[in-house]
Amino acid sequence: MIHEAVLLAGGMGTRLQRVLPDLPKPMAPINGKPFIEYIMDYLITFNIRKFILSVGYKQEAFSTHFNNNYKGIPVVFSVEESQLGTGGGIRKALALAEGPNILVLNADTMFKLDIFSMYSLHQNVSADITMGLRKMDDISRYGSVEIDKNSNVCGFLEKGNNKGCGTINGGVYIFKKDIFEKIKMPEIFSLEKDFLEPFYPSIKIYGYSSNAYFIDIGIPTDYEKAKHELT
Repeated sequence: MIHEAVLLAGGMGTRLQRVLPDLPKPMAPINGKPFIEYIMDYLITFNIRKFILSVGYKQEAFSTHFNNNYKGIPVVFSVEESQLGTGGGIRKALALAEGPNILVLNADTMFKLDIFSMYSLHQNVSADITMGLRKMDDISRYGSVEIDKNSNVCGFLEKGNNKGCGTINGGVYIFKKDIFEKIKMPEIFSLEKDFLEPFYPSIKIYGYSSNAYFIDIGIPTDYEKAKHELT
């Protein structure tokens, strides 16, 4: 089973800066505690026993708050001294993990899918990467992911190129730790644009679909919504 989780918390959060000028998005207060703690509490129920926080922008907000520990579980920091992009940040953080398969999540999104079931798929198909996918009524804000009848990822549609219902990347992944040894990438790269989209035909990427609770606090309206929905 997976016992380590990388939380991607290094983004600038530009769309929330007018309401949170002094904090990174994952540290946004929700009913008395940072949003990222809701994610960590959810992960603890799936036996996660080590948190790796990939941080950059206002990194001191995380290190001061957690002080290398959350509810008795170690918290270690993968610090981007300069922006590495989502892919570069993940590769750097994976170096701090020990197991062969690592859970990776966006730290500004709550997607309460069943990690145990997602991991079962990942193992059963010997995936290099398994992506958590969520059906949405409007995909224009996110773009979409296409899978075939066997759950193989077989295509991506860029954000803004389509509207209406579809399946989005929910920001939860399981990575084989050695994936970036198989495919060499530059120091700075985007996970989606530079890695997933061009290389999905040549590596084993599967989609795990779920209709579980999902919220992305990246815009002020959804941040306010989270305050009412998360307890």
